[in-house]
Amino acid sequence: MLRDTGFLKKTVMIALPVAMQGMLNTVVNLVDNLMIGSLGATAIASVGLANKVFFVFTLLVFGVNSGSGILAAQYWGNKDVKNIRRVLGVALTLAVAAAVIFMIPACLKPELMMRIFTTSQASIRMGAAYLTIAALSYPCTALTNTYVAMLRAVNRVKEPVVISCVAILVNICFNYILIFGKLGAPAMGVAGAALATLIARVAEVVCIMCVVYLGKTPLACPAKELFGWSGEFLRKFFLTAFPVIVNEFIWGLGTTVYSMAYGRMGDDAVAAITIATTIQDVVVVLFQGLSAATAVILGNEMGAGKLKRAETYARNFFILQFLVTVATALFCVGLRWMFISLYQPGISHEVAMSVSRCIVVFGLFMPFKMFNYVNVVGVLRSGGDTAMCLFIDTSGVWFIGIPLAFIGGLVMKEPIHIVYGMVMLEEVYKAIIGYIRYRKKKWLRNLAV
Repeated sequence: MLRDTGFLKKTVMIALPVAMQGMLNTVVNLVDNLMIGSLGATAIASVGLANKVFFVFTLLVFGVNSGSGILAAQYWGNKDVKNIRRVLGVALTLAVAAAVIFMIPACLKPELMMRIFTTSQASIRMGAAYLTIAALSYPCTALTNTYVAMLRAVNRVKEPVVISCVAILVNICFNYILIFGKLGAPAMGVAGAALATLIARVAEVVCIMCVVYLGKTPLACPAKELFGWSGEFLRKFFLTAFPVIVNEFIWGLGTTVYSMAYGRMGDDAVAAITIATTIQDVVVVLFQGLSAATAVILGNEMGAGKLKRAETYARNFFILQFLVTVATALFCVGLRWMFISLYQPGISHEVAMSVSRCIVVFGLFMPFKMFNYVNVVGVLRSGGDTAMCLFIDTSGVWFIGIPLAFIGGLVMKEPIHIVYGMVMLEEVYKAIIGYIRYRKKKWLRNLAV
C-alpha cells in the first residue's frame, strides 16, 4: 500500500477535503453548543433534541445522495456525464421533497414534535422556538448536500470546503449577534441560533450554485438534462439507491429513538450525551472522509472494469482505517477534559463527569464503529450491495441498540454512560456481520455496464 503512491494521493485528495468539510461543520456545531451552553443545560438539551428532526432529515438526504453517488461515481469512471446529470436530477427531486415533508410539521406543530423526545416543559418550549425557524433551512440543506455529493462523485472536492468555510463564518457571526443581542440586535437566545443557521444555509446554497454553474462543472446543464429519465434508468437507480435511502431513514429513525430514551432520563443526561456526541464528531469526520474516499475510488475502479484493483484498494482502506482509529481514539480520550472545560461553568460537575465517561465508552468501541463506517458506507455500497447494508444497519439499531437503550435507561435506570455503552454493542454485531459479507465479495461489481 505504501508503495502505491497513486492510491495514497487519490485517497488524500478526496478524503482530506471531505474530512475538512466535516470538521468545519463540527466546529460550528461546537461553537453553537458553547454559545447555547452559556444559557444552561436545559438550553443545550432543548436544541439537541430539536436537532434530532434535522438529524433524521439529513440522514434521509444522505441516503438519497449516497445511493446516487454510487451510480454517479461508476458513471464517472465510465466517463458517462449524461447519466451523471440524470442521477443528479433524481437526487434533487427526492431530497427537496424530503425537505418539504420534514419542514411543514416542524414549522406548524413544533411543540408536538418536541414532545416526541422529552417530557420536560422547559425543553419543549425552548426547542419549539428553535425548531420553527431552523426548519425553514431544510430545503437549502437538501440542495447543498445533493450538489456536494455529486461534486465528490466527479472528484471535485475542494470547492465545497471553501463554501463550508464561508457558511461557517456567517453562522458563527450571526450566532454571536442574535443569541446574545450584539450590534443592536435583540437577544433571541436559542431562536437566534436558529435564525443564524437559516441565514448561513441560504448563503451556502447560493455559493454552491455559483460554483456549479459559473465554474462550468460537469453538473452544469439545462434543466431538461436533469429530468430526461427513461424507465430503464429509473429501474437501475432505484434498485441501487432505494435500499440506501431506506437504510439511512430507518437507521436515523432508530438512532432518534435513542433520544426518546435519553430524553426521559432528564435534561442532564440529554445535555451530557449531546456534548459528548459533539466532541466525538471532531474525530468521526476523519472516517466520514475516509469512507467517502472509499466509495468514490472503488466506484471509479469498478465502473472502469478494474475489479481486481478495487479489491486491493478495499483492503488498503481497512488498513488505513485501523491506523487512524488507534491514533484518534488516543486523541479523543486523552484530551477529553480539554474539550469539556470549554463548557464550564455553564454545566454542572455531574454533567461534566457524565460527558467524560461517555467519551471513554466511545473510545472503547471506536474500532468496531469506524470499521463499520468504511465497510458499510464505503466498500459494500460502492459495488451496489445496498440491500445487505440495509439489513446490517437496521437490524443492529432496532434489534440491539433500541431495546438496550430503553432497558438500560428506563428499566434498569443506569447512568447515561452505561446506557450509551449498552447501545454501542450494536457496533460489535454490525462489524461481525459486515466483515463476513465483505469476505464474500458480492459487492465487487461493475454497475455502469
